[in-house]
Amino acid sequence: MIVRYLRDESGAMVVEYGLIVAIIAVSVIGGSMMIGSSIDNNLNLVATTISPS
Repeated sequence: MIVRYLRDESGAMVVEYGLIVAIIAVSVIGGSMMIGSSIDNNLNLVATTISPS
């Protein structure tokens, strides 16, 4: 029974899927932050260009 328990790898798949989801989440968050700051800079440039001096 102990040997069968030690050979059981079903929990390892859950951990692997969890790590994949965590990596994807970090990538999405990092990418959206970079895109968000780029859009913010572009909108600020447009706003300063349009506003009267």
